[in-house]
Amino acid sequence: MDLFKNNSKNSGFTIVSSKTDVHGGFGQGMLDLSSVSSVIIDGDEAYIDMGALHAKSAVEKGVKWTTNKEEVPNGKPYWVVWVTVDRNEKGPYYAGVTACYMEIDREARRGYKLLHEHVNRMDYSMKRRIMVDELGETEKQALKKLLMTHNPSMWENSSDELKQALA
Repeated sequence: MDLFKNNSKNSGFTIVSSKTDVHGGFGQGMLDLSSVSSVIIDGDEAYIDMGALHAKSAVEKGVKWTTNKEEVPNGKPYWVVWVTVDRNEKGPYYAGVTACYMEIDREARRGYKLLHEHVNRMDYSMKRRIMVDELGETEKQALKKLLMTHNPSMWENSSDELKQALA
């Protein structure tokens, strides 16, 4: 799967197919998410779920959110990882990777997350930052496996900082 191809059936690591020419009127300041993708980590499994870009991933659908962790006593931990891709002289690579936490109780349809943290972490990913220190070893290995198997050459082209952060 090529992350830079626009394939409307399965776009892999892209959500917006092309840049929008912003003229200063309606839509000014619009984010271009064409290079950002969302990964969900559920325990030792990581998978691409582009719905998370709009808080509509499979695990988030139908959930009423709170910023109070005590309101979700039976919540299961999940991570949303924002992955930004870019291109350098070697070719495409994983440029920004940031993780944010959430807990979801599917039966109660309740969830805990800090929306501002998710928005800020997406922004940090778009600014080419690597922020995965909060992930546990199991989650790091799941993310590393996904990134490596999804596109081995992109993993090879990625920074040593990313590789060390997920080691």
